[in-house]
Formats: sequence, C-alpha cells, structure tokens
Amino acid sequence: MLIGKKRNEDAPSIEMTPIIDMVFLLLIFFLVATTYQQSERELAIALPEAEAAGPISTMLREIIININAQGEIIVGGQAISLEELRSLVADAVQVNPDQKVSVRGDKDLPYGTIARVLDVCKAAGAQQPFLDTVPLG
Repeated sequence: MLIGKKRNEDAPSIEMTPIIDMVFLLLIFFLVATTYQQSERELAIALPEAEAAGPISTMLREIIININAQGEIIVGGQAISLEELRSLVADAVQVNPDQKVSVRGDKDLPYGTIARVLDVCKAAGAQQPFLDTVPLG
C-alpha cells in the first residue's frame, strides 16, 4: 500500500497568466514609446570625438538640430534654412526662457557651418546651445 500525502483540493492558487500578459503589454508600450523619442538622434551623422563627452540624453522640450555632411540643417526630420532656425529657436525661447538646444554636426563638416548654427541659436536667445560629441575610443 502506498502511503502518500493527502492532496488538499481547497488550497488557494494564484493565476499567473493575467500578470504575465500585463508585464508583456507594459514592456511593448515602453519599447515603442522610447523608439519615437530617439528618432532624431538616429540620423546618419558621424559625431566628432572629445575627451569630455558625456552620455547623450534627451531633455524635456529640447530642440535637437542635426547638420549632415552636406551642411543641411535638419530639425524634426525636416531640412530648414538658417532664418527658419532663428525663428524656431526665438519662438521656443519666448515660451520657455530656459530652452535647451543641442547641435549635432557631422564630424566631416567644416566647423564654420556648425559655428554659424551655434551663433544663430545664441542670437535667437538660447542661453547655452550644446554641441553633441561622442567619447574617444
């Protein structure tokens, strides 16, 4: 005769399927939400290297200005002129005096082009336009 433990049919159990479903839905939501936020930083621009380069982070309401190797100024996925850039930054600074501006210029681009964009940002009222670089190595 086999002597075994008596099964307790009334033991409470936790249903894991709904919890797993919620975790996967939240994971998908956050993956999709962060993908849209990084789209401007994923343009084909080779940033120059610098020893003091920090991690690239996106600030709330930050204007990201990309300048590709051909010298085109791209904001929000659209090419714009220097005058349009001046107007865009001036409008943003009027609404938010602490407006953050990041300039991402291709490393093969003449620095004069990047300097003009930085100058336009300063003239439009941006307190400290930031020039993005990548760490050495």
